[in-house]
Amino acid sequence: METSPNRRLTACQRIEAWAIAALAYPFIALLGATMRWRVSGLEHLERIYAGGRQPVMAFWHGRILSATYYFRRRGIVVITSENFDGEWIARIIERFGYGTVRGSTSHGGQRALLQLRRVLTDGYAVGFTLDGPRGPAGRAQSGAVWLAGATGHPLLPFHLEADRFWTARSWDRTQVPKPFSRVALAVGVPIEVPQDAEAQVLEAKRLELEQALGALAETAGRLLEVP
Repeated sequence: METSPNRRLTACQRIEAWAIAALAYPFIALLGATMRWRVSGLEHLERIYAGGRQPVMAFWHGRILSATYYFRRRGIVVITSENFDGEWIARIIERFGYGTVRGSTSHGGQRALLQLRRVLTDGYAVGFTLDGPRGPAGRAQSGAVWLAGATGHPLLPFHLEADRFWTARSWDRTQVPKPFSRVALAVGVPIEVPQDAEAQVLEAKRLELEQALGALAETAGRLLEVP
């Protein structure tokens, strides 16, 4: 899926974003190549594809680095913010084979969701950092749930956990796995959202999604405990 640069940025900001991505991409690629994976529940993703549908993939913003590497080159489309940070992030993940649409919960969100609705119709999976771009951490926002209900495609929650990592000093405390760490990926049972659901039903599904991610964090932790 082709994407276009953010026209709201100055030429200098776009050059700076290009430079950040040019440095960060090989670092993430090299780091990712050293990770040792333990995966559970991937059959849920495969079953969605086998049924002719696309997943609305949902996870926490703090696990964006390991998720970006594991699900690379699959044509997944994600939302990135329309600010400078969103630009350099978009340039990094596009190098890993992702598509991007621009928007956030505060600016351009509804427009971005409508674009993702078309993306699903065109046969691409989409990904959501549920508590992004600015938090609060660990609280799912409603966009992914709305999109699943509007399209009939299921939510697919997943969580990643590394056994050794650095923690960024950011609102989401981004986890950066250390070289040669073990990383557990736990994929949950798809969550169906009724089409044209009322607000009360959408809120119940949002809470169900949060609870599923909490359970998946525990599953990922147990995967790391296995010798």
